[in-house]
Amino acid sequence: MQRRAFASSLLALASAGGLAGCGFHLRQAPNFAFSTIYLATNSSFGIELRRNLESGGKITVIRDAAKRDTAQVILEVLQDQRERVVLGYNSAGQVREFQLRIRVRFRLRTPDDRELLAPTEILMQQDQSYDETLALAKEAEAQLIYRSMQTDVVQQIMRRLAAVKTI
Repeated sequence: MQRRAFASSLLALASAGGLAGCGFHLRQAPNFAFSTIYLATNSSFGIELRRNLESGGKITVIRDAAKRDTAQVILEVLQDQRERVVLGYNSAGQVREFQLRIRVRFRLRTPDDRELLAPTEILMQQDQSYDETLALAKEAEAQLIYRSMQTDVVQQIMRRLAAVKTI
């Protein structure tokens, strides 16, 4: 019995050592090469992006358009679009399935118009089944799906902004 306890302790210690040795660490808040940013959008997407930028406490988001040139970088959201495309119909000709999409195009530049990130498009899409008898519930489900995809797009943009190393 004592050997079994010793063997399990040794196995736990070895796996912990292996995990530490592989370089594993928890995801941390991104480090940005800039401390002030002007965000040129007021949509719900822009609000979530602004909150994420400000949440780390390292970035100041300038909201006043008159002060946009005081920011180190300017993030322009060129396109922020939600789409709903019909994928299939049932035998009665009613919609059976939708594809929900969020398409965001953005670019990052300095106030003197030097491009740091070329215009980039992020497209997220997800299929949703549809039933006419559950129209209200399916609409609420669609809004939840859009919200989830929007959060994913914001996180992707945050990682791309963190990838900029010099201004």
